[in-house]
Amino acid sequence: MAGVDEKRDVSAAEEEKATPSAEAAAPATGGEEAAAEEAGKQHGDEEDTGAQIAPIVKLEEVVISTGEENEDVLLDIKAKLYRFDKEGTQWKERGVGQVKLLEHKQTKKVRLLMRQTRTLKICANHMVLASTTLQEHAGSDKSWVWHAPDYSDGTLKEELFCIRFGSIESAQKFKDAFEVAQEKVSGKSEKDEEAADATAGLLDKLKVEGEVKDEAANVTGNEVISSKDE
Repeated sequence: MAGVDEKRDVSAAEEEKATPSAEAAAPATGGEEAAAEEAGKQHGDEEDTGAQIAPIVKLEEVVISTGEENEDVLLDIKAKLYRFDKEGTQWKERGVGQVKLLEHKQTKKVRLLMRQTRTLKICANHMVLASTTLQEHAGSDKSWVWHAPDYSDGTLKEELFCIRFGSIESAQKFKDAFEVAQEKVSGKSEKDEEAADATAGLLDKLKVEGEVKDEAANVTGNEVISSKDE
Protein backbone atom coordinates (compact mmCIF):
# COMPACT_ATOMS: atom_id res chain seq x y z
CA MET A 1 0.00 0.00 0.00
CA ALA A 2 2.91 2.25 0.71
CA GLY A 3 4.00 1.97 -2.92
CA VAL A 4 0.60 3.00 -4.16
CA ASP A 5 0.53 6.05 -1.92
CA GLU A 6 3.94 7.14 -3.15
CA LYS A 7 2.75 6.91 -6.78
CA ARG A 8 -0.29 9.05 -5.98
CA ASP A 9 1.90 11.71 -4.37
CA VAL A 10 4.18 11.81 -7.42
CA SER A 11 1.17 12.16 -9.82
CA ALA A 12 -0.27 14.97 -7.77
CA ALA A 13 3.05 16.81 -7.82
CA GLU A 14 3.27 16.50 -11.61
CA GLU A 15 -0.29 17.83 -12.09
CA GLU A 16 0.49 20.79 -9.87
CA LYS A 17 3.52 21.64 -11.99
CA ALA A 18 1.55 21.33 -15.27
CA THR A 19 -1.43 23.47 -14.11
CA PRO A 20 -0.67 27.21 -13.84
CA SER A 21 -1.51 28.87 -10.59
CA ALA A 22 -4.39 31.35 -10.26
CA GLU A 23 -1.93 34.14 -9.62
CA ALA A 24 -0.06 33.42 -12.86
CA ALA A 25 -3.28 33.21 -14.93
CA ALA A 26 -4.75 36.45 -13.55
CA PRO A 27 -4.27 39.58 -15.68
CA ALA A 28 -1.79 42.25 -14.69
CA THR A 29 -3.23 44.86 -12.32
CA GLY A 30 -2.06 47.74 -10.21
CA GLY A 31 1.57 48.50 -10.78
CA GLU A 32 1.77 46.47 -13.93
CA GLU A 33 -0.98 48.60 -15.58
CA ALA A 34 0.83 51.79 -14.61
CA ALA A 35 4.02 50.40 -16.11
CA ALA A 36 2.21 49.52 -19.35
CA GLU A 37 0.72 53.03 -19.58
CA GLU A 38 4.11 54.60 -19.07
CA ALA A 39 5.54 52.38 -21.78
CA GLY A 40 2.77 53.48 -24.16
CA LYS A 41 3.64 57.14 -23.58
CA GLN A 42 7.26 56.40 -24.32
CA HIS A 43 6.22 54.84 -27.65
CA GLY A 44 4.66 58.09 -28.90
CA ASP A 45 1.11 58.21 -27.45
CA GLU A 46 0.21 61.87 -26.97
CA GLU A 47 -2.41 63.41 -24.75
CA ASP A 48 -4.95 65.93 -26.12
CA THR A 49 -3.91 69.25 -24.60
CA GLY A 50 -6.70 71.22 -26.33
CA ALA A 51 -4.23 73.55 -28.07
CA GLN A 52 -5.22 74.86 -31.54
CA ILE A 53 -2.60 75.12 -34.26
CA ALA A 54 -3.13 77.79 -36.89
CA PRO A 55 -2.85 76.55 -40.51
CA ILE A 56 0.26 77.53 -42.43
CA VAL A 57 -1.71 78.45 -45.57
CA LYS A 58 -5.09 80.16 -45.28
CA LEU A 59 -7.48 79.13 -48.03
CA GLU A 60 -10.07 81.71 -49.01
CA GLU A 61 -13.59 80.74 -50.00
CA VAL A 62 -14.06 80.82 -53.75
CA VAL A 63 -17.47 81.74 -55.15
CA ILE A 64 -18.25 79.80 -58.32
CA SER A 65 -20.65 81.45 -60.75
CA THR A 66 -22.85 79.20 -62.86
CA GLY A 67 -24.35 82.03 -64.89
CA GLU A 68 -27.81 81.09 -63.63
CA GLU A 69 -27.93 83.46 -60.65
CA ASN A 70 -30.12 86.03 -62.43
CA GLU A 71 -32.54 83.49 -63.87
CA ASP A 72 -35.69 81.76 -62.62
CA VAL A 73 -36.09 78.03 -63.23
CA LEU A 74 -39.22 77.25 -65.22
CA LEU A 75 -38.39 73.56 -65.73
CA ASP A 76 -35.80 71.14 -64.33
CA ILE A 77 -36.08 67.52 -65.46
CA LYS A 78 -33.77 64.60 -66.25
CA ALA A 79 -33.28 63.52 -69.87
CA LYS A 80 -30.84 62.17 -72.44
CA LEU A 81 -29.75 64.46 -75.29
CA TYR A 82 -28.57 63.60 -78.81
CA ARG A 83 -27.09 65.75 -81.58
CA PHE A 84 -27.30 64.90 -85.26
CA ASP A 85 -23.90 64.57 -86.91
CA LYS A 86 -24.26 65.84 -90.47
CA GLU A 87 -20.91 64.44 -91.60
CA GLY A 88 -21.55 60.99 -90.19
CA THR A 89 -25.30 61.21 -90.89
CA GLN A 90 -26.13 59.70 -87.51
CA TRP A 91 -27.28 60.65 -84.02
CA LYS A 92 -24.60 61.05 -81.37
CA GLU A 93 -25.24 61.11 -77.65
CA ARG A 94 -24.31 64.37 -75.92
CA GLY A 95 -24.99 63.20 -72.39
CA VAL A 96 -27.47 62.48 -69.64
CA GLY A 97 -28.37 65.25 -67.24
CA GLN A 98 -30.83 67.91 -66.12
CA VAL A 99 -32.46 69.99 -68.83
CA LYS A 100 -33.64 73.41 -67.65
CA LEU A 101 -35.71 76.26 -68.99
CA LEU A 102 -34.40 79.49 -67.45
CA GLU A 103 -36.10 82.90 -67.59
CA HIS A 104 -33.95 85.99 -67.08
CA LYS A 105 -35.30 88.16 -64.26
CA GLN A 106 -34.81 91.44 -66.13
CA THR A 107 -34.98 90.76 -69.86
CA LYS A 108 -37.55 87.93 -69.45
CA LYS A 109 -35.78 86.00 -72.19
CA VAL A 110 -35.92 82.20 -71.85
CA ARG A 111 -33.14 79.81 -72.69
CA LEU A 112 -32.70 76.04 -72.68
CA LEU A 113 -29.70 74.81 -70.71
CA MET A 114 -28.58 71.22 -70.17
CA ARG A 115 -25.54 69.93 -68.27
CA GLN A 116 -24.15 66.42 -67.99
CA THR A 117 -24.81 64.89 -64.58
CA ARG A 118 -21.25 63.89 -63.61
CA THR A 119 -19.02 66.42 -65.36
CA LEU A 120 -21.54 69.34 -65.41
CA LYS A 121 -20.35 70.00 -68.96
CA ILE A 122 -22.84 72.04 -71.00
CA CYS A 123 -24.33 69.97 -73.82
CA ALA A 124 -27.09 72.39 -74.90
CA ASN A 125 -27.42 76.15 -74.48
CA HIS A 126 -29.71 78.18 -76.70
CA MET A 127 -32.52 80.72 -76.55
CA VAL A 128 -36.12 79.60 -76.81
CA LEU A 129 -37.58 81.10 -79.98
CA ALA A 130 -41.23 81.43 -80.94
CA SER A 131 -40.43 79.93 -84.35
CA THR A 132 -39.02 76.67 -82.90
CA THR A 133 -41.13 73.57 -83.52
CA LEU A 134 -40.98 70.39 -81.42
CA GLN A 135 -41.58 67.21 -83.39
CA GLU A 136 -41.86 63.58 -82.31
CA HIS A 137 -38.86 61.43 -83.21
CA ALA A 138 -39.89 58.45 -85.33
CA GLY A 139 -43.31 58.37 -83.71
CA SER A 140 -41.91 58.05 -80.18
CA ASP A 141 -44.01 59.73 -77.50
CA LYS A 142 -40.97 60.05 -75.21
CA SER A 143 -38.71 62.00 -77.60
CA TRP A 144 -38.72 65.42 -79.24
CA VAL A 145 -36.66 66.81 -82.12
CA TRP A 146 -35.98 70.48 -82.90
CA HIS A 147 -33.57 72.89 -84.62
CA ALA A 148 -31.83 75.69 -82.69
CA PRO A 149 -28.82 78.05 -82.98
CA ASP A 150 -26.80 76.55 -80.11
CA TYR A 151 -23.90 78.06 -78.14
CA SER A 152 -22.82 75.09 -75.98
CA ASP A 153 -19.44 74.71 -77.73
CA GLY A 154 -18.55 78.39 -77.46
CA THR A 155 -19.56 79.25 -81.01
CA LEU A 156 -23.06 79.88 -82.33
CA LYS A 157 -24.08 77.20 -84.84
CA GLU A 158 -27.27 75.56 -86.02
CA GLU A 159 -27.89 72.17 -84.40
CA LEU A 160 -30.50 69.44 -84.71
CA PHE A 161 -31.28 68.06 -81.24
CA CYS A 162 -33.22 65.05 -80.05
CA ILE A 163 -34.13 64.70 -76.38
CA ARG A 164 -35.46 61.52 -74.78
CA PHE A 165 -37.23 61.21 -71.43
CA GLY A 166 -37.85 58.27 -69.14
CA SER A 167 -41.64 58.50 -69.32
CA ILE A 168 -44.44 59.91 -71.43
CA GLU A 169 -45.43 62.22 -68.60
CA SER A 170 -41.95 63.78 -68.46
CA ALA A 171 -41.89 64.27 -72.21
CA GLN A 172 -45.28 65.99 -72.15
CA LYS A 173 -44.21 68.14 -69.22
CA PHE A 174 -41.21 69.34 -71.21
CA LYS A 175 -43.33 70.13 -74.26
CA ASP A 176 -45.88 72.07 -72.21
CA ALA A 177 -43.19 74.12 -70.45
CA PHE A 178 -41.42 74.78 -73.76
CA GLU A 179 -44.62 76.06 -75.40
CA VAL A 180 -45.38 78.29 -72.40
CA ALA A 181 -41.89 79.76 -72.73
CA GLN A 182 -42.52 80.34 -76.42
CA GLU A 183 -45.70 82.24 -75.59
CA LYS A 184 -43.77 84.45 -73.19
CA VAL A 185 -41.11 85.12 -75.79
CA SER A 186 -43.73 85.75 -78.47
CA GLY A 187 -45.60 88.23 -76.26
CA LYS A 188 -42.39 90.04 -75.51
CA SER A 189 -41.50 90.13 -79.21
CA GLU A 190 -44.86 91.69 -80.05
CA LYS A 191 -44.34 94.36 -77.41
CA ASP A 192 -40.87 95.02 -78.76
CA GLU A 193 -42.29 95.34 -82.27
CA GLU A 194 -44.98 97.75 -81.06
CA ALA A 195 -42.38 99.81 -79.25
CA ALA A 196 -40.18 99.79 -82.35
CA ASP A 197 -43.12 100.88 -84.52
CA ALA A 198 -43.99 103.65 -82.07
CA THR A 199 -40.37 104.83 -82.06
CA ALA A 200 -40.23 104.74 -85.86
CA GLY A 201 -43.50 106.73 -86.06
CA LEU A 202 -42.16 109.33 -83.66
CA LEU A 203 -38.97 109.66 -85.70
CA ASP A 204 -40.99 110.08 -88.89
CA LYS A 205 -43.13 112.75 -87.22
CA LEU A 206 -40.06 114.63 -86.04
CA LYS A 207 -38.57 114.32 -89.50
CA VAL A 208 -41.71 115.76 -91.14
CA GLU A 209 -41.89 118.61 -88.64
CA GLY A 210 -38.23 119.35 -89.26
CA GLU A 211 -38.76 119.44 -93.01
CA VAL A 212 -41.74 121.84 -92.60
CA LYS A 213 -39.66 124.14 -90.43
CA ASP A 214 -36.84 124.06 -92.95
CA GLU A 215 -39.24 124.97 -95.78
CA ALA A 216 -40.73 127.81 -93.74
CA ALA A 217 -37.26 129.11 -93.00
CA ASN A 218 -36.36 128.99 -96.68
CA VAL A 219 -39.51 130.91 -97.64
CA THR A 220 -38.82 133.57 -95.02
CA GLY A 221 -35.25 133.88 -96.16
CA ASN A 222 -36.28 134.31 -99.77
CA GLU A 223 -38.77 137.04 -98.81
CA VAL A 224 -36.06 138.92 -96.94
CA ILE A 225 -33.71 138.70 -99.87
CA SER A 226 -36.43 139.95 -102.26
CA SER A 227 -37.21 142.97 -100.06
CA LYS A 228 -33.54 143.88 -99.92
CA ASP A 229 -33.29 143.74 -103.69
CA GLU A 230 -36.25 146.08 -104.08
